[in-house]
Amino acid sequence: MIQNAAPVMPGTGVPLHRQLFLVLRDEIARGAIPVGGPLPTEQTLCEQFGVSRITVRRALGDLADQGYIERRHGVGSFVRGTVPAPRERGGSVMDELRQTQFETEVEVLEFGMRPAPQAMAGKVEFDGDALHISRVRRERHTGEPLMVTEAWLPADLAGDIDQDELRRTPLYSMLSAAGVTVDRMQHEFTAEIAGPRYAQLLATPIGAALLRVNRVAFSAGTAHHLLSILLSPNRSRIIVSQSAEELESGDGFAIAHDVRRPGA
Repeated sequence: MIQNAAPVMPGTGVPLHRQLFLVLRDEIARGAIPVGGPLPTEQTLCEQFGVSRITVRRALGDLADQGYIERRHGVGSFVRGTVPAPRERGGSVMDELRQTQFETEVEVLEFGMRPAPQAMAGKVEFDGDALHISRVRRERHTGEPLMVTEAWLPADLAGDIDQDELRRTPLYSMLSAAGVTVDRMQHEFTAEIAGPRYAQLLATPIGAALLRVNRVAFSAGTAHHLLSILLSPNRSRIIVSQSAEELESGDGFAIAHDVRRPGA
């Protein structure tokens, strides 16, 4: 039995096997289960966390797939000698987009013309309605939801973007084919609380903390379109990489404080 482990709770919006995976992963990471040491038996885990054997086996399978444990048939599960470090990314923004496209599959939720919300219109000036595309990206092998993306594009691109093709072709490829050249991207990171819609889409509890990345793409020197990405910090991280020159100059990274001034 694992002492002082967090409970696994049904009805939270997060699958039980995922909760148990996170509990065991955290116990391994903090050394509560030492390297080379055995995990509790499947029956012990069932009894301690009040879950089925299928749930336990799925959690252990995920731990093994990600390199945290070694499962020995007829013997048990043991913490691997080298626990995997979080995978670091490198390369350009476009490299990251290509990698994401390779690792995930997409479901188009919404596709059509509509006025851009005020918060979006303040970042990109659209002439009338904008083309709005909403998608959910899932891990290709497990189907686990990773992020919800919303794109706001100029209306004149509606004829160049095909809804069915979006399931197979990256949006940036379709934009490039339409003659859109992105000069640079501006990124904004914020946090928000999951409402019912996003909680359901991301399989996370209502009220859970989420991360949002707003990307403003510039073309020909002006803001052209916006991509907003919403993700759960339980499954994803945001990595910012800067060169020595950028660190010295301060380019590419800033912290803005939205503080109410006295009398405002």
